[in-house]
Amino acid sequence: MNTILVVDDDAHIRKLIRLYLENSNYEVIEASDGQEALDILGKHSLDLAIVDVMMPKIDGYELTEDIRSFIDIPILMVTAKGESQDKVKGFRAGTDDYLVKPFDPVELILRVEALLKRYNINAESVIKLGNTTIDKDRLIVQSGDNRVTLKKKECELLFVLASSPGKIFTRNQLIEKIWGYDYEGDERTVDVHVKRLREQLEVLNDITITTVRGLGYRLEAMDD
Repeated sequence: MNTILVVDDDAHIRKLIRLYLENSNYEVIEASDGQEALDILGKHSLDLAIVDVMMPKIDGYELTEDIRSFIDIPILMVTAKGESQDKVKGFRAGTDDYLVKPFDPVELILRVEALLKRYNINAESVIKLGNTTIDKDRLIVQSGDNRVTLKKKECELLFVLASSPGKIFTRNQLIEKIWGYDYEGDERTVDVHVKRLREQLEVLNDITITTVRGLGYRLEAMDD
């Protein structure tokens, strides 16, 4: 059973979220503010955090950054703020997804399920294809004596592609998996990251990222 931390200073909101999560077979731990949430992080094993933005002591943005520095779990930000600049600030802080109050509890559950699925699929931090090893935690790709250090999003993009060699991922699929559902940018972000990846992976001979015209990208691994 997955354990979810719900952080909100509104007891009624916490009760509503708890009700729907427990009905969906999740275990719930509540925190009324950011400081209490940090105390819980040090005592419990958690699988996901649902974080409100406007809270006393430590707001949701700061809490998200603190969680990110402590543990790698999916974070869903829930807030009454719906302006694009607030969403951007949330994503920059490290949230994976964003839900604006008032929200449909069913949508909340669907987003929780999607985030857990995405993280569980990528739970392994190392993928080996041929002679090439991709280490997501260390942000390193290595083949023989050749080693490339990537930026976080570049490595996440490569890791998603490498998780299913030969599978075509659309740009929208890659955006959802790496940047989240409510990412404010456009599909060109994926193209820019793929271009950078190709440039850095030129020294490696085992893997290549292929463009499938009109569809997206796929990673191809060379035979041993």
